[in-house]
Amino acid sequence: MKNVSVIDKNNVASASSGGQIDEGVRIKFWGVRGSIPSPGPETVIYGGNTSCVEVRVGSDIIVLDAGTGLRRLGLALIEEFKDRPMQLNLLITHTHWDHIQGFPFFLPAYNPKNNVTIYGFEGASQGLQSTLSSQMESPYFPISMQEMPGHIAIRELHDLNFNVNKVPVRAHFLNHPGICTGYRLETPGGSISYLPDIELYQRLRHRWNTDTDFIAQKEKETTPQEDQGLVEFIRDSDVLIMDSQYDASEYEKHIGWGHSCVEDSVAFALHANAKRLFLFHHDPDHTDEQISRMVIRAREMAAQRHSSLIIEAAREGYELILSPKAKAKA
Repeated sequence: MKNVSVIDKNNVASASSGGQIDEGVRIKFWGVRGSIPSPGPETVIYGGNTSCVEVRVGSDIIVLDAGTGLRRLGLALIEEFKDRPMQLNLLITHTHWDHIQGFPFFLPAYNPKNNVTIYGFEGASQGLQSTLSSQMESPYFPISMQEMPGHIAIRELHDLNFNVNKVPVRAHFLNHPGICTGYRLETPGGSISYLPDIELYQRLRHRWNTDTDFIAQKEKETTPQEDQGLVEFIRDSDVLIMDSQYDASEYEKHIGWGHSCVEDSVAFALHANAKRLFLFHHDPDHTDEQISRMVIRAREMAAQRHSSLIIEAAREGYELILSPKAKAKA
């Protein structure tokens, strides 16, 4: 395939910006919806584009998923970089449409000066390449992936611990139809955990009473090993971006669909001692008003536990700056 190469090496990234990672870390949301884009007057506050999150670590650019929000990110990068070449790293959690649909409209991939490295698990060297290119074949799209002038490298991952340039990354497989992974980035500003599509094996809210007091003595007996492993994966995260598509009543009608409800996400974040939670993967049918009510409910749960957990709903255009943490003196 023209301009597309396959990298089958662990812990060595193909595209490096050569920047330092001792600068501030910036997170920006470009797409926060799940399932399908939902533009309209009732979604203007939180946004209607699907999953795409930009993480800047110094001059390194790491993009989490390629939903329709990727298009606007591409436009912003072109405006920022002008004629300078870009070194971009794209981590794909899975290849459901709402996580890859933005790639054909990602303009930096059409510039031969730019390098885009795409990371993925489980046969990514062929499966991811095939999936991304098939959505651009006729009659679905006028330009094929082979015709994209940018230098695109697909890196197949085999190890759950790897680096994107100088940034250590950990991965964890998630309970979602097909192959789906979450990522945890260890940055100078703190840890960022990204779990965009996840359904817990056993709902955490079933182990909370009406006052949301955790039944600690039963926790080890009732928490499935898969969920407990995920708790340890995100433990003490400075930022947790987590699937919170439904409320509790909606979830009962969508069991097995691979998504969580806000009550579970909050309970999970509290149990793992996360510092800040972003409700993510908003349902396409949820209006801004509904999402705001979910945030209120989530904050009430944290307050009842006397927790300092900061809870927000992810919204397009929102930026969070993580200042570098002070290094401990020897």
